Order: sequence, then C-alpha cells, then structure tokens
Amino acid sequence: MNDLDPTVEELNNLLEHHHHHPEHSSHPHIHSEESLRKIVNRLSRLEGHIRGVKTMVQENRPCPDVLIQIAAIRGALDRVARIILDEHLSECVARAAKEGNIDVEIEALKTALDRFLP
Repeated sequence: MNDLDPTVEELNNLLEHHHHHPEHSSHPHIHSEESLRKIVNRLSRLEGHIRGVKTMVQENRPCPDVLIQIAAIRGALDRVARIILDEHLSECVARAAKEGNIDVEIEALKTALDRFLP
C-alpha cells in the first residue's frame, strides 16, 4: 500500500455519510477492505479521466475526441455502479433478509434505483 491508498477507516468513512441518513436502510453496511479499495480505486481513476477531459477541452482538442473520452468515462462509471449494485444485492439485501427487515431494504433500493435509472 502506498501513501495515497486510503485506509479501511477512510474507505468506510466515505460510505458512512450515505448510510446514516434516515431515509436509507437501518442496517449497518459492512464492506470488506478489498471491496472498498476496489471501488475507491476505480473512482480515483475516473477522477483522473475527468481531469483529462477537462484538459482536452481547455486545449481545444477536437470535439469527437472529447466525446469519445466522455463515452469511456460513462462506461467506467456504469461499471462502478454495477459493482456497487451487485455487492449491495449479495451482501446488504441478503443480510437484511436474514435479519427480517427485507422490506425496508427493498424500498430503499427501489428509491435509489428510481433516482439512478433514467
């Protein structure tokens, strides 16, 4: 791990803000260090790509080149969302089912998907 890699505590803090709002499910979200690091690393790469597109625009690069990079960013962001959704279904929803509060978790997921999907 290098000095730029986030710690497990930092990774969990990134998610903590989202999970403590009352409109979200009430169960604790416990994610593995590997999973959090994978998601955060992908998001960090996306930040770099977005900065690259900003530079392309500032340098008056051809519009088709910029659009191709934006399409790549969209694809990468969709893949991150898929990872998060897959983990939520396999970990969080499964845990809620075991704990008997699946209805709350399903409603929270529906609300999130309503905002996420076009």
